Parts: sequence; C-alpha cells; structure tokens
Amino acid sequence: MKSFVCAFSGVALLGTTLALVSTPWQNSIAQEKDKVAKPADETTKPSEKAIERSRKTVRMLDNIFKQTIVMVTDKYVHDDDDFAAGSAAVLLFKNVSESGENKVRLLDATGDPYEPENVAKNDFEREGIRRIKAGAATHEQVVALKDGSHQLRMVTAVPVVMEKCIMCHAHYADVKPGEAIGVISYTIPIE
Repeated sequence: MKSFVCAFSGVALLGTTLALVSTPWQNSIAQEKDKVAKPADETTKPSEKAIERSRKTVRMLDNIFKQTIVMVTDKYVHDDDDFAAGSAAVLLFKNVSESGENKVRLLDATGDPYEPENVAKNDFEREGIRRIKAGAATHEQVVALKDGSHQLRMVTAVPVVMEKCIMCHAHYADVKPGEAIGVISYTIPIE
C-alpha cells in the first residue's frame, strides 16, 4: 500500500507539472466531434517556427513522462503487487486527454498489449508504430482541422529500460536492448 501511495504521489506531482505546461483551453464533447483532422497541405500548413514550437513541447512532455515512469518504477515498484508505473501513466494520459486539447496515449508495439485499449486506433498511430519498430526515433504528422486550426501528431519510442518491466510484461524478457515495445502518441495544438 505504501508503494501505491508513493507512486500515486509521483503521478500527482507529474499531473501538476503537466497542468502548468498544458494548453488552458477546454473543449466540449460536441466541439471535439466537430473537428475533423486531415493532413495539412502546403497551402494550409502552419509556419515551420510554429511546428517547431509544438515539437519542442512534445519533446519536453516526452522527457517528463518517461523520466517519471522510470523514477516511479525504480523507487516504488518492488513486486507484482505494486501499482505499475505504466498503469499510472495510462491513467494520467487519460486524464490529460480528457481535460484539454492535448491528447496523450501509451500504445503497445509488441502485438501483445497489457490492456486491450493500449492499441493503435487510427492509421497515423499504426504507421507510427511500424516506423518506430523499423528504427525511427519518432513519427509525426501536421493535420488541419475543420475550424482552420492545426495539430501536431507525434509518436515516440518506448523501449524497455529496466529489468523491473518484465515483472508485469514477461514477454519483454526476449526483447533486445533499446528495442521499442511501445510508443507514446501525442496530439497537441500548433499555435
């Protein structure tokens, strides 16, 4: 129980940090359904400076999330009964995604997800997993929405970096060092 409380505290700290850097706008469910994303063409694409700002934001969030998952796993996950940092990340990402315009998901890239909802849900995520498995560090796409705004979609590799990962994911035991077993999928506004 102590490990769960400590792990939850770590995730709460991460959530507070993310709240400080997240986009402050809130959307209603109806507004979200009205937005239709399609790849931006050269005539509607935002400036390279704006896209690079969004890339920088994704890199910062990616670093914070991954460092937190490793730290929580290292400090608070000791046996199978402890709350897994990956599970905490999935919950955090769900809360972040429901509270604003930033969308974040942890996805399986092994074909054997820990939870059935941790799978690619669209062509972009499927292509991102394929490219990450082929050795790419990231995969991205700029999309235009119906309202004229733009989003950056990006996936980043999640490799096994600790022996403790195998406690919950026995099928990771044969994974080569540095091989991606998952991706984090981001969708953020381009401003």
